[in-house]
Amino acid sequence: MDATNSTVTAARGRWAVAAMFLVNGFLTGSWAPQIPLVLTRLEITEFTLGLLILCFGLGALSAMPWSGYLMSKHGTRKVLTVFALLASFGLLAVALSPNVWIAAVALYAFGALAGSMDVAMNANAVVVEQKLGRAVMSSSHGFWSLGGFAGGALGGIFIQSYGYLPHAVIVTVIALAAVAVAIPRLVSEERPVHHEHAKFALPRTPTVYLVGLLALFSMIPEGAVLDWGALYLRQELGADLATAGFAYAGFAATMAMMRFLGDRVRNRYGAVTTLRVSSLIAAAGMCVAGLSPWPWLAIAAFAFCGFGIANMVPIAFSAGGNQPGMASGTGMAIVTTMGYSGILMAPSGIGFTAEHTGFGPVFIALSALLVVVCLMGSLARTADFTAQPAE
Repeated sequence: MDATNSTVTAARGRWAVAAMFLVNGFLTGSWAPQIPLVLTRLEITEFTLGLLILCFGLGALSAMPWSGYLMSKHGTRKVLTVFALLASFGLLAVALSPNVWIAAVALYAFGALAGSMDVAMNANAVVVEQKLGRAVMSSSHGFWSLGGFAGGALGGIFIQSYGYLPHAVIVTVIALAAVAVAIPRLVSEERPVHHEHAKFALPRTPTVYLVGLLALFSMIPEGAVLDWGALYLRQELGADLATAGFAYAGFAATMAMMRFLGDRVRNRYGAVTTLRVSSLIAAAGMCVAGLSPWPWLAIAAFAFCGFGIANMVPIAFSAGGNQPGMASGTGMAIVTTMGYSGILMAPSGIGFTAEHTGFGPVFIALSALLVVVCLMGSLARTADFTAQPAE
């Protein structure tokens, strides 16, 4: 009976953490159609907007290690609960910002809360895997992409009909409602472990940093579409606001679909082959998007790119966590930090460059990074392993 109850609890926890992934993606996706409005509402240049986006990235990257530290003391469930509730207000704080300085602080806080929630929900998904004895991480990331699609697709339409502030309010209410439903069903560890005397040291094996580059080159294009796709369609291809919102929405939709299938695809064809084929698909989509003269062709190209990128990041993370002779957590920390810097920090540099060249040439250049991932694909061989059920 106890085993049955434990299985039921773990199954509920699996859907609860999936809801957290969905909310985090929804909040992030809802930010995408707000970006062009920040540019006009605060009367700033693309350079300044790039700095604001950089604040979001700095907030996330600076807070992620603290989320890990808090989980070592209090467990994943408590930390995820707190950060999920606080992150739900992040977009509203940005929308209420009356000037660029307050917007910078709001975006830093939004990034810190969303990033901390991201780390905590991934850690809680690991706890669910241990309790269920099977993998749920890939599909969990699929729910994140599904949330990003919903936020991006519905956000532009809602903003055009009702305005940016009502949109932010509705996003906050939906996020809080979903989080409130999920919290009681989250699972927790038996006992959080805090290693008080553990010393921090960077690994000396170069391979893990090369795998980190795989994650970095895979996530830079994702950050580019998230932060600049809507502005590219609106300013350079002449799309209206509602249409521009589909730049990231289409990307997120195909990425979500493939992530739900990702485990089966990788098990059948292997991590190296899956990564190489995926990176070439993504490169083709990104290149066509940069060359496109029409908004809907660019949207279709971004969607094709998402189809390829979907499995690249999970494979890179898995390869990092399975480096021979290295603790799983050590390899994962290096690869995830390098990867997230791509999605959070690189878009600011893309904005600076695009102010002088336009976004089209930038997207074409990003396709070259994805070709590099293909050439480095053999590094993903450590991602091929047989998962063992938790005892």
